[in-house]
Amino acid sequence: MSYNPFSPNNQPGEINRPSRKKPMFKVNEQLRAFLKEHGREVQLPVAYRDLKRFTYALPVKDKDGKDSQWETVIYDMREWDYIRDGLVRIYALLKTEGDMSFSKHLDVARVDYCGFGNSQPFRIRIVNKFNDNYDHYYIKIADASRIYGLELEHMLSPNRITFLTDHQTLVEEHIPGIPGDIFIDKFLYQQDTNQIRIAKEFVKFNERCFVRLLGDMRSYNFVVDITPDIYDFQYRFRAIDFDQQSYEGRKNLYLPQFFKENNMLVAVTLKHLNKDSIEQYQTEERTMMTFRLVAARYRLKELLDIMGRDCISTQEKNQQLARELSELHNGNKSLLKCQNMGQLVKQHLKVCLRKNLLLVPRIKSRFGD
Repeated sequence: MSYNPFSPNNQPGEINRPSRKKPMFKVNEQLRAFLKEHGREVQLPVAYRDLKRFTYALPVKDKDGKDSQWETVIYDMREWDYIRDGLVRIYALLKTEGDMSFSKHLDVARVDYCGFGNSQPFRIRIVNKFNDNYDHYYIKIADASRIYGLELEHMLSPNRITFLTDHQTLVEEHIPGIPGDIFIDKFLYQQDTNQIRIAKEFVKFNERCFVRLLGDMRSYNFVVDITPDIYDFQYRFRAIDFDQQSYEGRKNLYLPQFFKENNMLVAVTLKHLNKDSIEQYQTEERTMMTFRLVAARYRLKELLDIMGRDCISTQEKNQQLARELSELHNGNKSLLKCQNMGQLVKQHLKVCLRKNLLLVPRIKSRFGD
């Protein structure tokens, strides 16, 4: 390995904060054609702009009775029937490819809006009228950065992502798990929490984000998925915010360990893992990413080629990140030749996974798209 990103000397949090306001980037025609080809672009019955026509909002409190960032929005009754029916249909598109035969059991329990952050999402709660079981999904403004991030997550992580687009509207499934900040506060130091496994999974998550250049993974931008296992539990860190896919110019913003919000996870990692263990888990994750890359190589190449012709950051940030990554990878000059963030993501994947790619046999992978 040419680097070991874990260090007990985290830099001050303010230095490692992303830009206060990231601009939205328009979905170009090449990306839209890609989305249509792979079943992501569909005609939606309700658009983001329709949901903005609410009449008033009520604050949503969390389980502890404290104000949250969300507000429940209320619509004029003349519009509600149209919006409600459309939201149920969107849920059917997400879950059953538009099969409406089950829709008679479904209703919209509420619509929440969050004005915090770049995406300003709406959270839709769908309820089964027969048993009161509920599910969520999100409607946001379609942003090219976020869409590239979602696709890269789908192809290069252990997780599959379901999302749909329609011009300026983006629909995302709910990603279940305990929000990272809540997990750190309430679960990390519980007696039955296996901190060694937490440390292992945080190293792997750190590596995934860095290799594919997904930034701003502060604790409230990922969740921890807990699965019961033989005599114990397994954990998985899952990103839930893809707004900062290869936008920033500082390499540390692509390493979750450098955010002060994650300091407790870093402390647990350094307590339980030595340098060799950290490098072992980094290698394991790069190996798995390589198998996923090989399995999705044609789709991934198509996406990265489109991304390499798109503009999703500034030239200044691109040059800064290229310099910092080149220095990190022993002066690798290929990174300095990248003209935009899309090219930089493609080249960084090559640099990080080249050794593993050489070891992959030229046979059908054990992983599919």
